[in-house]
Amino acid sequence: MRETLAEWRPAIDEAIADLVPREIDADYLASFFGDPTYEYDPDAIQRALSTPLWDLLDRGGKRWRAVLFLVFVEGFGEDPAAYVDYACIPEILHNGTIIVDDVEDEATIRRGERALHRVYGRDIALNVGNAMYFLPLKILAENPADLPAERRLAAYEMLVAELNRTHLGQGMDIRWHNEDDVRVTTDEYLEMCACKTGCLARIVARLAAIITDRPDDVEAAVARYAELTAVAFQIGDDILDVEHSLGRAGDFGKEFGNDIREGKQTLLVIHAIRESDPERARRLRDILAAASNTDAEIAEALAIIEDAGSLEYARERALELAARAREEVDRLEFDAETTRKLHEFTEFVIEREE
Repeated sequence: MRETLAEWRPAIDEAIADLVPREIDADYLASFFGDPTYEYDPDAIQRALSTPLWDLLDRGGKRWRAVLFLVFVEGFGEDPAAYVDYACIPEILHNGTIIVDDVEDEATIRRGERALHRVYGRDIALNVGNAMYFLPLKILAENPADLPAERRLAAYEMLVAELNRTHLGQGMDIRWHNEDDVRVTTDEYLEMCACKTGCLARIVARLAAIITDRPDDVEAAVARYAELTAVAFQIGDDILDVEHSLGRAGDFGKEFGNDIREGKQTLLVIHAIRESDPERARRLRDILAAASNTDAEIAEALAIIEDAGSLEYARERALELAARAREEVDRLEFDAETTRKLHEFTEFVIEREE
């Protein structure tokens, strides 16, 4: 899967640059946004949109959502090169959500550098993040693959539905880590993941099925695969945060003890509180509820999580979800190479080290 990611990334970045150039000028603004009523300020838009957007993109990120979209397209019997522009839709949406997410979480680090709002200010970061929800719609409007009207409408309706549900997931996550107690059930946590992370993955799969005109049952199956894989990815992300803080993971690109500092109620936390003795469970709750934490308190919380066997528990749940995702793929009539790539991807999202 890493080879597939490396193969497609340059083409994806080139397509994103066609949508939002690294250098903004008046001609681009008029062609993309329409003629100004009076006069655009290209320099202002450069500094408030393109520069921060490319700052984030150039820091890394594997573009796996865009690449997974192209894997699906090829598996559906179409030339993926003809749909690279459409692959930008989920990739730009994802990066927009993490900009806004970092503002809401008051994060300090993203992909190994200061979060965008720490560099450019909250106002610019929010404007860029919000713009990235809408910029990809221009791809459907320009219709580079000459899709019929009914398929474009179906894509629009799907994006609206999934993006609305994404905000349900983010809302649950925000509310939980602003509470003083851990009251979340495992199913509620998994639902949050299915909305917050799963819906962006569902966009990948459903968009590929819609634009290649697959039947409804195929669209539903690849959407289930994508959602299950994304929830496994989110659990893997939570595991990486703990393992990075314990010194066992690679360069994760986030602050030491990031999830503990933010008071996030992850699957590991839910399990640790359930399995620990009352005194240690209470102590973990107190650390999560605190307005700020020392490194010693972070280490204490991590020890409680580790001692409860929560890392192993979370990894098993992620592996179980990944296995269910592979079952969805096996029900479809993909060629052997596509099936292999989709199987490998469910392993990649759990076993990655960054």
